[in-house]
Amino acid sequence: MFGYINVNKPEMKLKELDLYQSYYCGLCKTLKSQFGRKGQLTLSYDMTFVILLLTSLYEPETEVSSQGCMAHPLRKHPTRINQFTRYGADMNLLLSYYKCLDDWEDERKVTKKVIASFLKKKCRRIAEAYPKKASVFRKNLEQIHQCEKGNSRNLDEASGYFGRIMEEIFVWRKDEWEADLRRMGFFMGKFIYLMDAYEDVEKDCSTGNYNPFLEEFQTEGFEKKIEMVLSMMMAECSRAFERLPIVENTEILRNILYSGVWCRYEYVKKNRERKGTDV
Repeated sequence: MFGYINVNKPEMKLKELDLYQSYYCGLCKTLKSQFGRKGQLTLSYDMTFVILLLTSLYEPETEVSSQGCMAHPLRKHPTRINQFTRYGADMNLLLSYYKCLDDWEDERKVTKKVIASFLKKKCRRIAEAYPKKASVFRKNLEQIHQCEKGNSRNLDEASGYFGRIMEEIFVWRKDEWEADLRRMGFFMGKFIYLMDAYEDVEKDCSTGNYNPFLEEFQTEGFEKKIEMVLSMMMAECSRAFERLPIVENTEILRNILYSGVWCRYEYVKKNRERKGTDV
């Protein structure tokens, strides 16, 4: 349920792309240093957006260095790390842990149980440091599980529970920006959940797994409805973003909010059209 909040690379200047990549690499390095290589497996572009957003809003002191890694062994590349990188790494690991447990309970995916067992000890420390956030993650993932068991077709229900999880991640502390950060996170979380369901609907039709779109898939007007619903989610998210007093990295953040989030959607839609399953 991750990887949808990414940049639209062709629409970015090289300097901006390098800057964005340096935060992504910073998250990757922090996951490895704090949680080992297994922690790196949870790396996501979605959390990179959160780190960049909070960094741009609060403007903390950021350590800039040049690092090499296994993914880029022939050259070093810039890496940016600050307090939000560490916060993002904690949230990334904690959410991944609870999601693996949920997947194990829901679909009995053995690989998810194995990953969860590797992360359990490290996540116990994070949960102790962020008890409210850990509680929100657990409760809302359980609510999503109940929606799946009840075969709910209410799009706002299950997506709203994931929205509650993301809004808790977006809020670093209680201050004058909390309300807009919560609103951003809530609607971005709904977008992620619904986009994930849209991408998987064809596969879920054949496997019988839960998907809120199963009854509407391949019915007249399905694509138009999906695009409208997803557009509404990102419109609300972007409206909240524009109220925040952000000066730094605005072009990168807007690239993601207004363009990057649609790259995966366009790919899935066009691929489905090529296979002749779109109606």
